[in-house]
This record gives sequence, C-alpha cells and structure tokens, in this order.
Amino acid sequence: MKVDAPRIPQDALDALSDKSKACISNIINYLASLEYPDLPLNSQSKVAAVLVLLYEVDGDLRVLLTTRSKHLRTHAGQTALPGGKKDPTDIDLIMTAYREAYEEVTLPMNSPNVHTLGHLEPFISLHRILVTPVVAFLSKPDLILSLEAAQEEVSHIFSHPLEAILDPSLAKRGPLVAVGREDWPYESDVYNTSDSVVQMLGNTTYRMHRFRSSASPIKGLTADILIKTAEIAYARPTIYERYAPEQLRNIVDIVRAISTATSGSRPTIHEQTLD
Repeated sequence: MKVDAPRIPQDALDALSDKSKACISNIINYLASLEYPDLPLNSQSKVAAVLVLLYEVDGDLRVLLTTRSKHLRTHAGQTALPGGKKDPTDIDLIMTAYREAYEEVTLPMNSPNVHTLGHLEPFISLHRILVTPVVAFLSKPDLILSLEAAQEEVSHIFSHPLEAILDPSLAKRGPLVAVGREDWPYESDVYNTSDSVVQMLGNTTYRMHRFRSSASPIKGLTADILIKTAEIAYARPTIYERYAPEQLRNIVDIVRAISTATSGSRPTIHEQTLD
C-alpha cells in the first residue's frame, strides 16, 4: 500500500506552532522510512483500518475520537478511532479508513483539507482483527465543528490532546469526566493500567492502558495505536512503563503466538469487532 509524499500547503504548515510542525515532520519522516512486515495473510483473512486524524488547537495537536453507541451489540459505549473492516469495493486500507470516517462522523471524502501522512504497521486486537492505522493531518480544524455522528454507530464525537497520551497529567488542562462515574470508574486521577496473562498470546502478559478523557475512557487497541503515534510525533517515550514484563511487541511475533496458541497451523487473521 504505497502512499505518495504528503503535500501539505505551506500556509497550513506556517500556521502551526513549532512543536506541532516538528510532530508532523517526525511522523512523515518515520512513515516514509517504515518497512512493513510480511504477514501471512490469505484470501480468507479479514483486515480493517482506522483513521488517526490530527489537528491543531491552541498550539497543540489533538486527535479525533468517537464513543461507540450503547445500542451496538459489541463494545458498546467504548472509545474508538473512526474505522472498520475493509469492503470489497475499497481499493486499499486508506480508502477504508476515510470511507468509515465519512460513514461514522461525516468527515468529507477527498477533502483538500485532509492530508494523508501514511500508515503505521498493523496492530492486532485481542479478538484477532488486523488493524492498520492511517495517520492524517487536518489543516482546517473548523471542519471538526461540522461533523455529525451516525446515530446507529456513534453516540459522541470528541478529541484528546495527543501529547497527553505520553504524559496523562497534561489532559487536566482541559475538561474531563468526573472521577468515580461511569466513564471513569477508577480511583486514579487520569491514568489507569492493569496486566493480564493472555492465553491466545502464548500465555504472555498484555498491559491494558486507560486514559481519562472528556468522554469515554481511551483504552485497549485505541490506546495502543495512540501511544505509538504519540511516541513517533514527539520523539520521546511515555512517562509510564509502556509494556508489561515479557510482553510481545512485534506484530510478527504476536501473529506467530496466536497461531501457536490456537490451531498451530499457518497463522491467519480473522475478522472480529474492533476493541
């Protein structure tokens, strides 16, 4: 899935803070040099894409997020990046991410204000769906105000400061849900984590990250994708321990572990609902 070099208008770049310009440059440079893993997919494999849409507000980058409708059969009320499974009519996963974003939040297709920066290595959820994050930059932040949630899929559209994924205390600069309520039932202030041994991953440990936000908590697959994006953008690690001891970190190792723990046959990816 080849991506042309991003062509962000110079006036849009000039309008950014120095910090945001450096972040966008870091992402572009990283994605341009990224070598994608050769994963063992076959004709029965199902894949998906999500859109990591970044834009600047008051000198800081934010990321577009949604809260899934509480009427959905799975993962109701959870935070997600716009996205979903690849349709047969999608020419590639970039199209998948944009089509899903249009369907979920009415983000215009082929907008001159949305600039594709590239895509990260795929992630795999605990439900074995292979998810490719497509990273894009929105040069006209006012467009966010015109977005509308698809009521059958999305109950709320919100955003979160990207840098607060590296340092959760930064989220306190803006409004947050109340501690102890449904959307943040934890005693901790802005960040919560727990480790679990996952049989599907060869009985290795997986660390779940949870971030308090202005809406539903950011956790699971969505948190993992944003941690990776933020580390690339700001060229520094998280202030907390990113991985559990002996946690698998490479997507190839993860797919291999899933194969070994299930059928022991050639590893394939099966479609499930996004975390």
